[in-house]
Amino acid sequence: MKKHIPNTITCLNLISGCIATYWAFMGIAYMALLFIVIGAVFDFFDGMVARLLHVSSPIGKELDSLADDITFGFAPSAIVFSYLSTFHIHLPIIPFLAFIMAAFSALRLAKFNLDERQALGFIGLPTPANALFWGSLIVGLGDTISTIPYAEWIILCGTFISCYLLIAEIPMFALKFKTWGWKGNEIKYIFILSCIPLLLLMGVSGLAAIIAWYVVLSVITTKKIKTN
Repeated sequence: MKKHIPNTITCLNLISGCIATYWAFMGIAYMALLFIVIGAVFDFFDGMVARLLHVSSPIGKELDSLADDITFGFAPSAIVFSYLSTFHIHLPIIPFLAFIMAAFSALRLAKFNLDERQALGFIGLPTPANALFWGSLIVGLGDTISTIPYAEWIILCGTFISCYLLIAEIPMFALKFKTWGWKGNEIKYIFILSCIPLLLLMGVSGLAAIIAWYVVLSVITTKKIKTN
């Protein structure tokens, strides 16, 4: 019986992603973001439970990727699609380009399954981070962004940048601690401490700022390591 528990949690992640996609197509971005966050919670616990129960399996690994592409690939693409659809765009195909992000998310997840370098960190932007960025950006700043000239093109360019970051050969740190001391964990602690004022000052849109800061900090760290 216990071998089915992690896969059940993974399926709850997938269902959360389906519900998030529904709300995204309905144009209610804050509900879509809520279910993406719920899916992220299930995604966090399915692997942990599998390790605790010693019931990891190849099926669980594949199911996890399928669920993640729905929750963190298709759902945020649907949020961007619905948002772009609110603009008066002369080319009707433009909003549909948002779904390219779902395809790149799938590619990112497939690479992650095969890449043995990502045990303690990530190569490229993790799909949950990308999903939280777009959900929180549109929920928190969507109305403000829509007043900017050529906002739809800015969003579209941002989507393409996200697609690149998902599969880019850029090492990004993970919040995994071997020890709790400062030495060796400086970047992680700096990141965590800086997240608090961003959330307090910016609210929901602070999540988008945190993800952007995470990418910048990862790039800075990578350049510092290469320089040394």
